[in-house]
Amino acid sequence: MTKFKRADLSRIRTISIKKRKSKVRPRDFARPFDARKDSFRQFMDGMPDVLQAQALRHLVSDVVKARKRHKPVVLMMGAHVIKVGLAPLIIDLVRRNVITAIAMNSAAAIHDVETAMWGQTSEDVAANILDGRFGMARETGELINGTLHDAMRGSDMGYGEALGSRLLELRAPHADVSLLCTCTSLGIPLTVHAAIGTDIVHQQPTMDGAATGELTFRDFRSFCETCKGLSRGVVLNVGSAVIMPEVFLKALTVARNLGASARGFTTAVFDMNVHYRPTMNVQIRPTQNGGRGFYFAGHHEIMFPLFAAMIKNAMLE
Repeated sequence: MTKFKRADLSRIRTISIKKRKSKVRPRDFARPFDARKDSFRQFMDGMPDVLQAQALRHLVSDVVKARKRHKPVVLMMGAHVIKVGLAPLIIDLVRRNVITAIAMNSAAAIHDVETAMWGQTSEDVAANILDGRFGMARETGELINGTLHDAMRGSDMGYGEALGSRLLELRAPHADVSLLCTCTSLGIPLTVHAAIGTDIVHQQPTMDGAATGELTFRDFRSFCETCKGLSRGVVLNVGSAVIMPEVFLKALTVARNLGASARGFTTAVFDMNVHYRPTMNVQIRPTQNGGRGFYFAGHHEIMFPLFAAMIKNAMLE
């Protein structure tokens, strides 16, 4: 006979499910989509109204409300966003006056420049690193480093504006899919934030550390100014796990230190994995005391087209 005691379940007190608070009901379930007769709106309405699908609806609503109030929607981004072909969707949102400012790491700028000028980007790193060819595309380094060098001595432009202006001067063959060209031509702030030693153009003989540092510092100051107006706006971080979350936290601190409220805004992270810095420096810390933050884990080439389409559809209502 066992010496261990066992709980007496006959003494358990149960409750009625009719009195229990439940979080999910059939009205929250997904509904099948009929491609022959249903609209995109019906597709969205058919998504389940739970968890991340519900959160995505809330984010879309915040973006639309922000623009109706003439508040900013700032897109921070990493290089992968360009590599997976999302530039046309971002450009569309810029032209529709949804995205009001862009801040990117310098790897994103490299992909944008290569696409705009030569219609190709994203080399095979695994193959080219074996013999030291990785990142040694001469034209890329000469154009970017040369532009920064010239701009430091001949203008007060920052990194993003200098590259965008140079691409427009050169009549880049694929300017229509370039964020740098689009934002420069429309007068939309686009800042580029470089960490020296992280990008392929830094390992080439044309690299000018002083010019790179000066122009990315100018863009940091511009981004600080953008952050001063964030109250009731939206900040999106798509595909940057380190650089942009760190830059954002410092720029926001500068904005508040200079007297701006910069509170009560919404943030959202889109990334393939959940990372520490985007979680803390974008989703949680900046939104304390009145804001709210979201985190969506998934592939950019799936999540961002859905998000962009939902925004456009919501703006028609």
